[in-house]
Amino acid sequence: MPKVLFISYDGMTDPLGQSQVIPYLAGLSKHGYEFTVLSCEKKEKYHLYKKQVEEIIKPFSIKWVPLPYHKKPAVLSTIYDVYKMRKKAVQLHKKEKFDIIHTRPGIPALVGLRMKKKFEIKFLNDIREFYADSRIDGGIWNKENPFYHKIYSFFKQKENEAVEKSDGIVCLTYAAEKIIKQWPGYKTNIPLQVIPCSVDIELFNPNNIDLAKRTNLKAALKIKEDDFIISYLGSIGSWYLMEEMMQFFKMISDKNPKAKFLFISPNGKQAIEKEAQKFGVEKEKIMVKEAQRNEVPVLLSFSSFSVFFIKPCYSKQSSSPTKHGEIMAMGLPVISNAGVGDVGDIIEKYQSGIVLKELNKKEYDLALELIFDREMFNKNQIRNGAIEFYNLDSAVEKYKNVYDLMLKNHANA
Repeated sequence: MPKVLFISYDGMTDPLGQSQVIPYLAGLSKHGYEFTVLSCEKKEKYHLYKKQVEEIIKPFSIKWVPLPYHKKPAVLSTIYDVYKMRKKAVQLHKKEKFDIIHTRPGIPALVGLRMKKKFEIKFLNDIREFYADSRIDGGIWNKENPFYHKIYSFFKQKENEAVEKSDGIVCLTYAAEKIIKQWPGYKTNIPLQVIPCSVDIELFNPNNIDLAKRTNLKAALKIKEDDFIISYLGSIGSWYLMEEMMQFFKMISDKNPKAKFLFISPNGKQAIEKEAQKFGVEKEKIMVKEAQRNEVPVLLSFSSFSVFFIKPCYSKQSSSPTKHGEIMAMGLPVISNAGVGDVGDIIEKYQSGIVLKELNKKEYDLALELIFDREMFNKNQIRNGAIEFYNLDSAVEKYKNVYDLMLKNHANA
């Protein structure tokens, strides 16, 4: 049974760990792969969800080695985390003798690259974002500052070296695939596979909604039968253009007084309410609800549309928003902007929503005409699009093919 060390700087107790890591590894374990997951866990979430993660992975060939995540002091804490991850990865390899090391970009890729050079383990470089550029585009690093310019240059050099040393590469979008193929370190003989963020099709199924839970949540949120709900799913942060989304909602609200904006989000309530006040959106029209994963489909089911505007920039061409597949799987049309990964192409291909070419009043007005044409979107067609494009089984099969090719190439070397 081939052994794989999977390294993630995101925790398995984070939402993405449970939606975009464990399901893949569980599926791959059914194909005869044995996993050790090395992750950095945030203290509060670790204590809350440790047992839950252990229960999820229990039926599969997955061992979990959690390390504490450190946030402060900035930079130094990250250097310390890299050191601890490298040290633990070496210890685990001496014990397990891994056949493949599979890493996410940025910090984990540094560890994977080091392990590749030191032990000649097969290295799968899972480029789920353009890490260094995302830090610049998101305003986390300022290139005008010589210190951060040096950090950016270091990660860009390591990014190319990781591509050069990879035995297999995965990215989330066809837009990213085109870019990676232009990097100097890319070799045409290395398997490169596009695997978008997948969705749990059964969890996000409008036919599987818990009706009692729906009734209770509807009452708690004071949603009325004739309310016109626009939803936003996910965290609030620098990538998500809250000002533009609230401005757009105000135009919807002006046209339909029954409109309400539901944020299914674990954070950002004050920032949301501040933007609402700025655009003159009444407080009772804004709902912010932190949800457990099994509550998300229920909350989405209240929506007529779901919206997300993401900063269109170089690094976001590598992005496959998890929320998009989840929204589509619920049969909901989405309103989003162009320039984010393959989102625009997917919406157009499956006729599953509205793509705004620009974020301005002219485009908002065009979208408003479509929003109130309820006959334009077919829920079954949208859901079938999600099943085709974001299917977890398809993602697992693609990962398996990359793993198999890597080990076959190793055997032939």
